[in-house]
Amino acid sequence: MSQALKSDFQICEEIGRGRFGIVYRCFSPVTGHSYACKSIEKSLLLDSTDRECLDKEPKILQLLSGSPNILHLYKIYEDEHFLHMVTDLCPNNDLYDRVSTGPLSERAAANILVQLISAINHCHKMGVAHRDIKPDNILFDSQDRLKLADFGSAEWFVGCEEGLMSGVVGTPYYVAPEVLMGKEYNEKVDVWSAGVILYIMLSGVPPFYGETPTETFQAVLRANLRFPTRNFRSVSPEAKDLLRKMICKDVSRRFSAEQVLRHPWVINGGSMAD
Repeated sequence: MSQALKSDFQICEEIGRGRFGIVYRCFSPVTGHSYACKSIEKSLLLDSTDRECLDKEPKILQLLSGSPNILHLYKIYEDEHFLHMVTDLCPNNDLYDRVSTGPLSERAAANILVQLISAINHCHKMGVAHRDIKPDNILFDSQDRLKLADFGSAEWFVGCEEGLMSGVVGTPYYVAPEVLMGKEYNEKVDVWSAGVILYIMLSGVPPFYGETPTETFQAVLRANLRFPTRNFRSVSPEAKDLLRKMICKDVSRRFSAEQVLRHPWVINGGSMAD
């Protein structure tokens, strides 16, 4: 582990583990605060794509600094064998844990969605698409403030021809159909994914799924959005209206992040059902 890192921070317990490294809690004697330290072992990077993600993520996090709902990168330490990124500590359960226990109230779902879409909107204004919006990448800090994390699949779309990107990236349940079709696509892929997350928060189930990843992909491609009575009996018409505009196969009609923030259900904090 980097000597410079050890001189600035006390490295504490392991709090997470991923494909390329380990996340520790670390403490700064200077600030008196705890942070997360993501230590990535370079020898585990298998190809040029992995190395590109490693190179890109800290640059994108630095570009996006300033949003209260995006994981903040404080310092980077790099040596021959490791890259260490010191970020916000998010000790509360991620969104995956929260939705796995069942649906949320409309107020609770709206509170999470407005923070998520605010983060996405900031990314898009800065010319960045996240491209892997999913509950596992939505963290919460000690004040229960949402922090969008894991920008390893993110891409700059400013500078791309007509702002279009390519490449099949994302996670089966949450990826937009135009990505799976191998087409070029724009930043609205993030709005689709956020819409899928809203659907799950309100109903407890994903809108498109199958027994295998292939079946799930086929269901996403069909994009046949339904609201089964057993799951949506108590969900307001306004929430369903927003879902139709976010999980819309026609990209030209799909809402942008800014349009989502202006939707009455979001403005009213999901309270229209009361």
